[in-house]
Amino acid sequence: MDQKEVVYVVSDSVGETAELVVKAVATQFNGGHVEIRRNSYVEDFEDIEDVILLAKEGQSIIAYTIVVPTLKDYLDQRAAEEGIHAVDLLNPLMNAFATRFNKTPHHQPGMMRKLDEEYFRKIEAIEFAVKYDDGRDPRGITKADIVLIGVSRTSKTPLSMYLAHKRFKVANVPLVPEVPPPDELFDIPRRNCIGLIISPDKLNEIRKERLKALGLGSKASYASFERILDELEHAEKIMKRVGCPIIDVSNKAVEETAGLILDILKKERSF
Repeated sequence: MDQKEVVYVVSDSVGETAELVVKAVATQFNGGHVEIRRNSYVEDFEDIEDVILLAKEGQSIIAYTIVVPTLKDYLDQRAAEEGIHAVDLLNPLMNAFATRFNKTPHHQPGMMRKLDEEYFRKIEAIEFAVKYDDGRDPRGITKADIVLIGVSRTSKTPLSMYLAHKRFKVANVPLVPEVPPPDELFDIPRRNCIGLIISPDKLNEIRKERLKALGLGSKASYASFERILDELEHAEKIMKRVGCPIIDVSNKAVEETAGLILDILKKERSF
């Protein structure tokens, strides 16, 4: 009976990268029928000795992603002494990076996992911003890191998405005279809320362009000065009642406003 083909995957982190590489290579040989035994979070010489013993007995291959130099050197040395074929999956590419880009690697295990966590936090924040955009569900107000309030066309949605990409959960609420603001708005800490205001002239200009894009006449009440002044007055009353910081977005890009919001948050709380 043929001896079972085994590859020991060894990593000072989870070992997912090494396992994926081994599986990709294995598919080129006998349909990928190889047993992969993962050894994660290897952190001392004793852990390596355990793998060396097992690999030696079974005449197996060791494929590893170890970035801690002392552990890597020890594994290389012991594998050579025992006649075990050990393959470093990271070092050739790390050397290429160091040589070509003139940079020094951190040699810290688990950094890919940290990147993954950051990525998923960003995705979660983006999904949150979409779900709680435009006051669709007031429950988001109490869950949000930041709540943006203001009249229509003060860049609440673009700001929500921009801040979400920086991993902040943002809800935004439009302030309209005919619609009472949600009670939740007055239950959250004032530091969680940012009011957005804009000059009447700028808002009139933006709303006219919006109506034109929608194929509607520019004389609709939505863009009239009387309506705009009513909305802005109503919004400022709500903001004063909430007691939140207020930013004038009249001639500011989204990135600039977002920077001001983050500056305010740094002063208000420990972000």
